[in-house]
Amino acid sequence: MAKKNDMTVATLDLFNILRSKIGEREAQTLVEFVEHKVTQQVEGEVSGLATKDNIMSTNADINSAKADILTTKADIIKEIGTLEVKIEKTKAEIIKWMFIFWAGQTGIMVAILALFQK
Repeated sequence: MAKKNDMTVATLDLFNILRSKIGEREAQTLVEFVEHKVTQQVEGEVSGLATKDNIMSTNADINSAKADILTTKADIIKEIGTLEVKIEKTKAEIIKWMFIFWAGQTGIMVAILALFQK
């Protein structure tokens, strides 16, 4: 731990205050204990901070996700185009069968009217 000559000004002030109250050895032990606890707390808080490597890795992940999103968007646009073509074909098919139905109905109506006219 810290020795008297390695102490900061604040630690030295604390040591001097405690030395006069509880004695040199006890003051030294208490100051070392406080320094140890402060060091542990600082290290605990620092370990939770993001490093440059963490940030670079996260940026790489974000860029990868953006590329995946763009690929997915392109696939969706392609599928929408395919669906539009299928819808147009279906629409044309429905119109064709509607025309056939109307023509058939008209033919039947003409035949019925002709049958009643006789």
